[in-house]
Amino acid sequence: MENYEIPSLPLAQDLETKVVLKQVIKANKMLAELKGTVKTIPNQSILVNTLILQESKDSSAIEQIVTTHDELFKYDVHHPNQFSLETKEVQYYASALHYGFGKVQKTGVITSNLLIDLVKIITKRDKGFRNTPGTTLKTTDGKVVYTPPQKGDDVILLMENLISFINETELSTLDPLIKVAIIHHQFESIHPFYDGNGRTGRILCVLFMILEKLLDIPILYLSRYIILNKEAYYRLLQAVRDEGKWEAWILFMLKAVEYTASDTMETVKTIKKLMSEFKIVLKRDSSKIYSHELINTIFSHPYTKIEYVSEAVGVNRQTASRHLKQLEKIGLVTSYKHGRTLYYVNTQLLAIFTKLK
Repeated sequence: MENYEIPSLPLAQDLETKVVLKQVIKANKMLAELKGTVKTIPNQSILVNTLILQESKDSSAIEQIVTTHDELFKYDVHHPNQFSLETKEVQYYASALHYGFGKVQKTGVITSNLLIDLVKIITKRDKGFRNTPGTTLKTTDGKVVYTPPQKGDDVILLMENLISFINETELSTLDPLIKVAIIHHQFESIHPFYDGNGRTGRILCVLFMILEKLLDIPILYLSRYIILNKEAYYRLLQAVRDEGKWEAWILFMLKAVEYTASDTMETVKTIKKLMSEFKIVLKRDSSKIYSHELINTIFSHPYTKIEYVSEAVGVNRQTASRHLKQLEKIGLVTSYKHGRTLYYVNTQLLAIFTKLK
């Protein structure tokens, strides 16, 4: 069905079926466990810096924008011009997620202007909402499967309705996780931008969960589940438009939340365990340079420069350099030289991410 009449929100039908509510309980339970696990790591920037890149990498891969963990973490220490367009685009996504998180924390709302800003960061183009016809969604072989609203005025009205649904809690008593599924589908169906809709729509899911206090920090990478179930994701998106199959779509998104919350929790536990092991080794083999700040730096930045240690630990460059050399001597980091830049890699932390499938 190319022509789908996008409904106004809230939807005029019962979406809280027994099977949906059972899955809501499972997903919420796993999210609560994730929140509790995250709080056991005192410096949460460690998780924000690394796990946001994981979500960025996977979300971009859905759009055929592919890079490696190695390239992404190297980006932290080298000039952007040294990297591929794909690596830059994934980093743009990470920047947009950081930006959106900061704005939602500060304002407590999600606005159209925020979404426009996110797309500007992701695409490096400042076009705002679509206002000219011609946009269609096609299969890889060129077949049109869906035509979103073509008139600029329609896009604006639908987005105003969506923004109200997101922010005005009194409009709907649905569980917030059911709302996540509806919001994501509505946004992708409106397809309000010329480019970047998929990536922005996935950021919107995470920001809404932040808004609803389901997450404290944006570390749930739903995109990994979508990659693993990509065919089902697109099929179920379209099945709502073709046949009104909301239950199947909502269940898919709820299972995505449950799966990725569980998966993220295991990743956080693995990072925490590795940090504890590093602390033991550092205290045992080089107690004179031990500090929480030093450990935090090599976990916040898997590719670390002397400048990062100097700033974080509060020492001069010469002392920071000695610290890093000592970390290498006791086997906690490995040094590499790229041009004039000497950087130190936390290879064991990097391995946690490269092992994720």
